[in-house]
Amino acid sequence: MMLADFHVHSNFSDGKLTIPAVIDLYGQRGFGAIAITDHVGESRTVIGKAAGHLGLCLTPATFSLYLEILKSEAERAWDQYRMVVIPGVELSKNSISNHRSAHILALGVSEYLSADGDVAEIAQAIREHGAVSIAAHPVDSGKFEKQTYHLWNRRNELENAFDAWEVASGDRLFPEVLQSRLPKIASSDLHIARHMTSWKTILECERHPEAILDAIRKQEVQ
Repeated sequence: MMLADFHVHSNFSDGKLTIPAVIDLYGQRGFGAIAITDHVGESRTVIGKAAGHLGLCLTPATFSLYLEILKSEAERAWDQYRMVVIPGVELSKNSISNHRSAHILALGVSEYLSADGDVAEIAQAIREHGAVSIAAHPVDSGKFEKQTYHLWNRRNELENAFDAWEVASGDRLFPEVLQSRLPKIASSDLHIARHMTSWKTILECERHPEAILDAIRKQEVQ
């Protein structure tokens, strides 16, 4: 059995901790797997461009370094803590309207993915790259922040587009998702160390990236 968190940010986007600090934060607490999922913004919108200029999201220029550090730190995490680190991103479509905003996690990425285009096309592209697609905080997060309702508004259409839908984010459980038939996963959406107090996911599978991703796809999670 392993404790896992598949929605974690570093200072490569809007998190406060460096990737090595994130590794130690989770490794010292006995986690078996985490995914670091820094933001990728849209390239054609004002909000997306601003986030890139402000360093609040990954860009094609910073992505190679991001993957390089993740690979190095994943090796250290395994050697030091026997913890698997999965490279990921959070493809972020932000709008003034909550109902037009959507965030999508891609777990197991090996190249830059664009946040441009329709959400169904993005989810398909993630799967075509062999990664796992997750609908992030699709309902009210309970926090004073920009909400992302677009995926939930289209849940009937997108029911099979995602490998999982977040049933919890931080310390908030989402009753709407919990009561649905959608595949589920729980994570922290950690940006600072105290966000560690949150819902998590438990898996019983081999401590290997592909085994972990496959467990999410098959919903062999708690």
